[in-house]
Amino acid sequence: MGLSFIFKKIALVAVTLTLTATSVAAQTQPGCESSCGNISIPYPFGTGDGCNISSNFFITCNTTFNPPKAFLTTSYIEILDISLDGYLSISESIGYDCYNEVGRTSYFDMWLKLSKFPISHTRNKFTAIGCDTYAHVKDYLGDTYSTGCLTFCDNITNVVKGSCSGIGCCQTAIPKGVRSYHVTFGSSNNHSNVLSFNPCSYGFVVEDGAYNFSISDLYDENFRDKEFPMILDWTIGNQTCAEAKMDQENYACKENSDCIDPENGPGYLCKCLDGFQGNPYLSQGCQDINECDTLKPCNGTCNNAPGSYNCSCPDGSEGEGLRNGTGCSPKVVMPHHQSFSVAVVALGIGVGVLFSLLCLSWVYTGLRQRKPTAEKSENLQQNGGMLIREQLPKRAEMLKT
Repeated sequence: MGLSFIFKKIALVAVTLTLTATSVAAQTQPGCESSCGNISIPYPFGTGDGCNISSNFFITCNTTFNPPKAFLTTSYIEILDISLDGYLSISESIGYDCYNEVGRTSYFDMWLKLSKFPISHTRNKFTAIGCDTYAHVKDYLGDTYSTGCLTFCDNITNVVKGSCSGIGCCQTAIPKGVRSYHVTFGSSNNHSNVLSFNPCSYGFVVEDGAYNFSISDLYDENFRDKEFPMILDWTIGNQTCAEAKMDQENYACKENSDCIDPENGPGYLCKCLDGFQGNPYLSQGCQDINECDTLKPCNGTCNNAPGSYNCSCPDGSEGEGLRNGTGCSPKVVMPHHQSFSVAVVALGIGVGVLFSLLCLSWVYTGLRQRKPTAEKSENLQQNGGMLIREQLPKRAEMLKT
């Protein structure tokens, strides 16, 4: 059999597949409406008893519109989209301050108050339009924050289309955790110097990237009637993941999912594990992704597994089996006679090496044995010669006597 390797899908691919799946099809509790008009309504949101996780997630579906429109809880906040990634898009009006030669003609200080979900500080921008405009946004419920921006221009030729750098249009960030805002306006000269091309100031919170500044917005009197998308962040409850996991009876994350502590808390979110897709808030909502069908990752045989997959090569081949890897290649099988020749050569080389080692061993042993004998001979010659030289005078003296 070919070698088999198990590969976990890359996290980025898993996240991409999960996001795609959760945005395409909403999943609801059994017997609950899955949509309102063109808006999908996934659990934990719902339109009736037992269909939403709490009252904060209740959706009013107003069927007097054609098509029907979805509204957050019992308010007049129209919902444009709900994402299981922890945000929903709503439609919001804009504030305005308009003048003519006599003075102010109309003024609308736009405000919004939310009971639960905060305005996303990462997905929205406060935007102001005008050539004699100071737009101010602060907390409607108190004085917890205050921000704004200035935009001036004395000639329309100085205005650049698509630019919100302070000439005709300006933008600033929304503070974190904001659940209300109140837009007010100020003007240095009541637009008296720019009435011919800009009679009004405008201010609104808008999804980042959803508004592209146009020069005509400065003098279009119908601009005040427009609405723009704004993003709210949503979470489950007020607990962190660690706290929520200790309360398993009310813990919202189901099988094959994990808990996430979002940046714009309090509360937590649930997410299907890598290799799974669907609705993590429903029992059996996170289903295995068949990577063999969606990714087609294998050059050989692909075998799907829960949350993963493995590739294998067919008989007679070897390799990792990945389409974007080394794939599968035929095994190298050596002919029988060639194998025998190689074996004989290898055996001969082995015998030769062994014989060489034995010869070296014999030579080394012989040298070690000869060295002491040579040393003895040398000592005898030295010591024996000295003895003879000592004995010769003594023998001569004896003969004389």
